[in-house]
Amino acid sequence: MYKLGRGNRDKVQQFMTITGASEKVALQALKASDWHLEGAFDFFYSQPQISAVNTRHLEDIFNRYKEPDGDMIMVEGISQLCNDLQVDPQDIVMLVISWHMKAATMCEFTRQEFIGGLQSIGVDSIEKFRGKLPSLRAELKDDNKFRDIYNFAFTWAREKGQKSLSLETAIGMWQLLFAERNWPLLEHWCQFLQVRHNKAISRDTWAQLLEFVKTIDPQLSNYDDEGAWPYLIDEFVEYLTENGLVQRKR
Repeated sequence: MYKLGRGNRDKVQQFMTITGASEKVALQALKASDWHLEGAFDFFYSQPQISAVNTRHLEDIFNRYKEPDGDMIMVEGISQLCNDLQVDPQDIVMLVISWHMKAATMCEFTRQEFIGGLQSIGVDSIEKFRGKLPSLRAELKDDNKFRDIYNFAFTWAREKGQKSLSLETAIGMWQLLFAERNWPLLEHWCQFLQVRHNKAISRDTWAQLLEFVKTIDPQLSNYDDEGAWPYLIDEFVEYLTENGLVQRKR
């Protein structure tokens, strides 16, 4: 191995163990990331030419988690996958993973979705997958990716055959997603829906709420009463002001 300090030698060995990469590739990735392991993983997995996944390994991983009598990964298999990845099934990173897999339904992966998703992520072992989790989670900090993941979540989380999202599920998804954005009106929004609305959530309301969160400040000082917001958001603003939860500054 090249003349390196012990700490950097350890990083090279750790990198090679997790990624299966050669010493040359490990050095390339670590140098590119100024010897930060997480950055080196990001560099490695973003380079298709050096992170080509073994499709046979992907098949083996799918078969490990699929239903014994079917060709789908269902709740039990996903629970086992989460155990192996050392993440809680409710962790938002599982939503990011499902987005990469273009999963049609929550708690289900077809063979094509699962294998295609792992190829997209650039991993072909559980160890590599686990090492990729921090960078997958970090994708939520990118505004464009967050918007894509947010819009994906509506279709992914709704019941099969339904056009709208049940209120209970929508609230759970909003609490998961907006916890990442620290939206201060989140709990008021959820309480308002339970008290005043108590109905399923349409795609339009789902999409427009993200615009509301991104563009309207928590004191509502830039909220336009004549704007083209869905009626539910207009009612929410009234609810906030009527109950003294927000003192609007005009």
